Amino acid sequence: MRVIRASELAQYAYCAKAWWLGSVQGVASSNTRELAQGEQTHRAHGRRVWLAGALRTAALAIMAIAAIIVFVALWR
Repeated sequence: MRVIRASELAQYAYCAKAWWLGSVQGVASSNTRELAQGEQTHRAHGRRVWLAGALRTAALAIMAIAAIIVFVALWR
């Protein structure tokens, strides 16, 4: 059984004939440079999203440590 990806659905919705030519007939796309650039842009965006999550986690950890230090300082 073949898995149909969301990108294929989008391609089919945009142009059913282009999807058919690529997926069924196996005709290679003529805009490979643009596709490669799009993949590179998506990878770079994914790295930025991951970094934002990592920085958020680090900020929360630092805030928790600071709160503990303040609590200990006030407790004495």
